[in-house]
Amino acid sequence: MVDRAEGPDDEAEEFSREVVFEMLSNQRRRYVIHRLLDADEEVELRELSRLVAAWENGKDPDDITPKERRRAYNALQQVHLPKMDDAGLVEFNASRGTVAAGDDLDDLQVYLEIVPGNEISWSQYYVLLGAFGASLSLATGVGVPPFDRIPGVLLAGAIALLFVVSGLAHVYHGRKTRLGADGNPPTVDV
Repeated sequence: MVDRAEGPDDEAEEFSREVVFEMLSNQRRRYVIHRLLDADEEVELRELSRLVAAWENGKDPDDITPKERRRAYNALQQVHLPKMDDAGLVEFNASRGTVAAGDDLDDLQVYLEIVPGNEISWSQYYVLLGAFGASLSLATGVGVPPFDRIPGVLLAGAIALLFVVSGLAHVYHGRKTRLGADGNPPTVDV
């Protein structure tokens, strides 16, 4: 079956990194995850394939050609959904043509941070912000002009405000780029 790491009490199972990265390595599978997390209900394969084809082709679902939908349908039915079902991410009923989110599908969010090719990750951003705050504090403490005139309370407040504003921006950005959020799935330009 699937390579999962089991806890000492064999209670909660956690996906291994290999399984997670394999599942998330394909855009069609990410689209399926996005739709299932957004719907939070069982989805018909026909509707899912039409939506995946629309996202792949940058079209409205009503504008998808039968050929585009059939290509997505076949790939989902024959390859992606059985693989995701084996991993426990989805519950795929091939005979009924339905797909539902598996119990552990939400757990994949931990592995996702969508970072377009021309941006830095949030972790890098916070390291740089911390380095900036530390440099500013050092310059003020050592007495480097004009930083020697900044009161310590004002400096601490300004640095704290930078972190709060950055945190709010991070939360807002995270909600917009989260799989399963309303609207189209997030994309990565590589």
